[in-house]
Amino acid sequence: QVQLVESGGGLVQAGGSLRLSCAVSGRTSSTYFMTWFRQAPGKEREFVTGISRSGENKFSADSVKGRFTISRDNAKNTVYLQMSSLKPEDTAVYYCAAQSADYLQLYPESYDYWGQGTEVTVSS
Repeated sequence: QVQLVESGGGLVQAGGSLRLSCAVSGRTSSTYFMTWFRQAPGKEREFVTGISRSGENKFSADSVKGRFTISRDNAKNTVYLQMSSLKPEDTAVYYCAAQSADYLQLYPESYDYWGQGTEVTVSS
């Protein structure tokens, strides 16, 4: 049974930074393409950024390019999301998700495993 556990969320002022972590257990993280999604109140879950199994290929939504960076440490079975220059519109619950296919898929229903989410609130 694969489990994903996010951490690192919190309250931050606009312009600040946070680093989220997603710990993978049950199988080695290198087995999965990993993606961060987010869901703001009253909105649908949306793609934020994804990383291939090896970490060589990364993809990001236009809204976070240049501000958010995804990375992974397969030795630690952990995926990270470094968020900088945060804006109030980044406020959401952030979820990490895993899929076996090693290519980007933008839709949440394509993912096999999900974490419970970590809340990020950006104050203006």
